[in-house]
Amino acid sequence: MTFEDFPCLLPEAAAGDLPVRVVHALRPAQLPQLADLIGGAAAAFATDAGFGATHGQVLLLPGEKGVDAALLGLGDGPQDEACDPFVYGVLPAHLPAGAWRVQAPAGVTADDIVLGFCLGGYRMPAFGRTQPDTGAQARLVVTPQAIGAAQVAACMCQARDLINTPPNLMGPDDLARAARTTLEPLGAQVRVVTGEALQAAYPTVAHVGMGSDRPPCVVVAEWRGSAADATAPLLSLAGKGVCFDTGGYDIKPASSMLRMKKDMGGAALMLALARLIMLRDLPLRLELRLGCVENSVSGHAMRPSDVIVTRSGQTVEVGNTDAEGRLVLCDLLSEACDSAPDLLLDAATLTGAARVALGPDLPALFSNDDAVAVDLLAAGDMCADPMWRLPLWNGYRTWLRSPVADMNNISSRPMAGAVTAALFLQNFVKTGVRWAHIDTYGWNDSARPGRPEGGESLCLRATYGGILKIFNIEDIMGQ
Repeated sequence: MTFEDFPCLLPEAAAGDLPVRVVHALRPAQLPQLADLIGGAAAAFATDAGFGATHGQVLLLPGEKGVDAALLGLGDGPQDEACDPFVYGVLPAHLPAGAWRVQAPAGVTADDIVLGFCLGGYRMPAFGRTQPDTGAQARLVVTPQAIGAAQVAACMCQARDLINTPPNLMGPDDLARAARTTLEPLGAQVRVVTGEALQAAYPTVAHVGMGSDRPPCVVVAEWRGSAADATAPLLSLAGKGVCFDTGGYDIKPASSMLRMKKDMGGAALMLALARLIMLRDLPLRLELRLGCVENSVSGHAMRPSDVIVTRSGQTVEVGNTDAEGRLVLCDLLSEACDSAPDLLLDAATLTGAARVALGPDLPALFSNDDAVAVDLLAAGDMCADPMWRLPLWNGYRTWLRSPVADMNNISSRPMAGAVTAALFLQNFVKTGVRWAHIDTYGWNDSARPGRPEGGESLCLRATYGGILKIFNIEDIMGQ
């Protein structure tokens, strides 16, 4: 990956003698020193224009030949800490074409600026719609070290692209193809399990997908870092890749179905995380499993009250066909545990209950290991990519009882839905395997700085940073 992959970035070596203008990023407390920073006349203009350095506020400063410089407000509220990269995402849409640098206060890193600028420059693929020709654009002048933050942005934007893709263009086979195309050039061994082999190895994935004319599949990828030998720590990732979720026979209302192309957000997140790990060549062994499936309604779709024999041999009664994500994941977790991973991490857009509890911006974290949870949460806090831990409360385990199977896929109580879903998954994690489960939303309901409306790769940076902490790895890219 090179800077040629990022049109919004301009390497210093390529900037040459080009005029480079400056964006002054400020907090409200710095306003009294504004004249010292940009001169008295420009400061007076900014005051008259109402610049208050509020979060995401941009003001272009006039000069003799047009725009001479710009101001960016960073705000000073609790949500606007120095590590927030998203505020720099407003710049690509507001700055005129040309080369720019950002001068920011102490505590802001160059990586935050580069990441935010790249994320703000993200544009959803056209999908056949004619895109307006925006012509020349603002470009951020960067040092060679910025490639690290650009890699993060590329992985996040790939996840956005996958989630945003219309469901007629993103079926199980398409998702599997995207995984292969992404990972094989980075040295991963990738296989896609389909047909009778899928039924034998992943019966729950097959059962969820049997209602669709687009057959389900499971992606299995294996990779080893260049500095990792056979004894290196094994990280196993699993992602829910429900490319569209009608709810099955327990069909969703129309309003709830409108965003169900995002139900493969967990797979998109885990694929992005695997890609970032490979790009950084971490000294790990890595396994990735994606359950790629469509939950449809048809004469051969799964029914409420079906009983499935899972890969582990445990039986599950289908209490609700709209609780399909946990069925997609359970066989993946069972197989992952066969390799005795040092850490097993899964992600899924699993429950509306997590959104009711935490809203769209806070993925719910569950873990059977306190130290793992602490490291993941700390990493998220450090990079403004937060999660919130919810409990694996054993007192609710009996709510999953079934009179005809080992367990039901839904709770008998209309409460704690995210907790009982996580408890269901824990039944398929072997004792002694450190495991964390992320229940994420995978979507921005409205546009904000650096976060356009649409698919989002929430907690990619948190999970990556957590992995560095858990395995005590020093990241040479500095992320």
